[in-house]
Amino acid sequence: MRLRLLAALAALIATPALAQTKDMPNMPGMDHTAAAAPQTGDGSGIVKAVDAKGGSITLHHGPIASLSWPAMTMTFKAAPALLTAVKPGQSVKFTVRADTSELVAITPQ
Repeated sequence: MRLRLLAALAALIATPALAQTKDMPNMPGMDHTAAAAPQTGDGSGIVKAVDAKGGSITLHHGPIASLSWPAMTMTFKAAPALLTAVKPGQSVKFTVRADTSELVAITPQ
């Protein structure tokens, strides 16, 4: 019985402390905007395949330093409208959202 009482008391004490962390004001030295904004990176590469209907593009790209990505070949999601001006074999510059691996911009070179 004493153990249950101690567990219930501990839970009651911890609950307000946990609730306070989500409503904390901006504290000096803490960047609360970084987590809210999706990180993007700019890269360049060669188009390997385009599936405008399916909304994807495969690129062989160089390193993207801002995202700490090495050079690789990968398939990205993309709005079909972005893919109308590109074709396999073209050199392109692009911007990708890191959290979703989705192209947000692409320009043939």
